[in-house]
Amino acid sequence: MIPETDLARVQRWLDARNSRRPPHAVYLIRYELDVDDRAVTILECRPPWSEGFGPEWTRFPIARLRYTKTCREWQIYWRDRNLKFHAYDLVQSSANVEALLAEIDADPTCIFWG
Repeated sequence: MIPETDLARVQRWLDARNSRRPPHAVYLIRYELDVDDRAVTILECRPPWSEGFGPEWTRFPIARLRYTKTCREWQIYWRDRNLKFHAYDLVQSSANVEALLAEIDADPTCIFWG
């Protein structure tokens, strides 16, 4: 299981990212999390572009943070064009999830946010 304190840190980071959206973008984009037993996936969500596709927002994965319980460490994964995740090897695994979130935010290689 993912530690509750780390999950709260990720949620706080996501809330801050959503609060930094300009007022005109609030209804055009939002960020969400998918959480499972071992990973947290950061999603970029967009409203439907056509009424014919229904009311559901499109959810596109940006990055994944995977937790290894035995090591008590997090690792970043990036998503390729085929929606497959790969280990991000520019930063070591860390027990400090906030350090990894800072790397995703900074995105020095433009692999997460473009």
